Amino acid sequence: MADLDIWQPLRRRAFFWLWTAAVVSNVGTWMHDTAAAWTMATLAPSPLMVSLMQTATTFPFFVLALPAGALADVVDRRRMLILTQAWMLAAATALGVLALAGTITPPRLLALTLAIGIGAAMNAPAWQATTPDLVPRAELPAAVALGGISVNVARAVGPAMGGLLVGAAGAGPVFLLNAASFLGVLVVLASWRRERKPTQLPPERVIGAMRAGARYVRHATGYHAVLVRNAAFVLSASAVWALLPLVARTQLGLDATGYGLVLGGLGVGAIAGALALPRLRGRVSLERLLVAATLLFAVTSGGLALVHGLRPAIALTFAGGTAWMTMMSSLTVAAQESVPAWVRARALAVGLLVIQGSMAAGALVWGVVATHTGLDTALLAAAGALAASLVVAPRFRLDAHGLDLSPSDHMGQPVVQGDVDLDQGPVLVTVEYRVDPARADPFIEAMEDLERTRRRDGAIRWGLFQDTADAWRWLETFLVESWVEHLRQHERVTVSDRLLRDRVYALIEGGEPRVSHLVARREE
Repeated sequence: MADLDIWQPLRRRAFFWLWTAAVVSNVGTWMHDTAAAWTMATLAPSPLMVSLMQTATTFPFFVLALPAGALADVVDRRRMLILTQAWMLAAATALGVLALAGTITPPRLLALTLAIGIGAAMNAPAWQATTPDLVPRAELPAAVALGGISVNVARAVGPAMGGLLVGAAGAGPVFLLNAASFLGVLVVLASWRRERKPTQLPPERVIGAMRAGARYVRHATGYHAVLVRNAAFVLSASAVWALLPLVARTQLGLDATGYGLVLGGLGVGAIAGALALPRLRGRVSLERLLVAATLLFAVTSGGLALVHGLRPAIALTFAGGTAWMTMMSSLTVAAQESVPAWVRARALAVGLLVIQGSMAAGALVWGVVATHTGLDTALLAAAGALAASLVVAPRFRLDAHGLDLSPSDHMGQPVVQGDVDLDQGPVLVTVEYRVDPARADPFIEAMEDLERTRRRDGAIRWGLFQDTADAWRWLETFLVESWVEHLRQHERVTVSDRLLRDRVYALIEGGEPRVSHLVARREE
């Protein structure tokens, strides 16, 4: 495989301007977080109030990620991004005005931080699902790596800039600068013209879209591998993120500046990893890359338990940042390549929930371990857990990149006499096959794979039956909630689904199978 140029996506106009706006916005967000935390610590120096700031930022994500993912797949994704960015701009502006007027209070600060958290939660799935709309599939790894660079440049620069500006001019100007950074993203989004696949069907309802997304993720075995590998890594890797402040303060004896340098090692290492990743992906298999990244982060965790100097600590966090970026960027690409466009934002929202939940749960677990056994023991245990997490790798290999999930449109329209109401249902679909009994075993195996695609695309029940009076006759049945949902099944099929259908058809006799559609009738 040829080496990939990480800068190639920036040659595409839409991606370049959105990425540039995202860099500025991310810097503004980190500046804002620094100013908001400092303001709360000044107004109400209570551990509870300061910790509630983090809760206000993260809690909306756990509540709204799935509905946000469904909305991002149902409505115009560009318009949704514009609305969420405008919402966050308004909240940040309100904070800036209150701070400049000297009327900001802890409840107001907390409420507006919650409002920004709501906007970020609604924005995240749509934003992540937008990347494949901007670049060809071959450039997706480089585009994701560039997204990682955007975040880590902001992480390295934003807090320092925010702290300097708060000390020089107060929190109000920082909040207004963050608001201005959202304005830049809005301008770029307003000029972007996203192409949407035409459809004659009405848009999905949000609740139905959430059910369809959950059903897809439940039966998408390729995506399960991404979720498991994310959870296995983040649960143990979270120890470094959670315990690093204590390492810097108690074990290394550093002040705030020293801690910033150690934390900066993670950011700089992540940028280095992002720059090297496309070339590495061209030379090393994905599985070997993930194993190496996991072991390197384990070295970081274990090493931080043993070092007592600033320079070796920075070297370790630099290596950890490189490993973190390699792992998370590779898993993000695998996630985006594992799901088709119609359900992308919903599936990615589930992936984001797994990462956030694993990070929160892992931080709690390793905090408890450190409290009862010591900081060094917790970090060494986390390193061992990272190495042990590789046990899941052989069973959950990330080989979904071999699928072609582009739309196929190979399913013909159902034959209908008269009118069928779109909301009428449920719908029973039967497919009759003629199969030589000598081919029964490979036929059953192929049909088991077909079952997963039927269920992923909308079937709520599925069955395969053999006629006791005729060993050649097989009947596949599946049930769909409504007529419109079955028509959506026709639009959701991919090239890989067509190849699976061809595999089934190669095992049957007498040409194409006979398909029937039966709609439930209810008395008025």
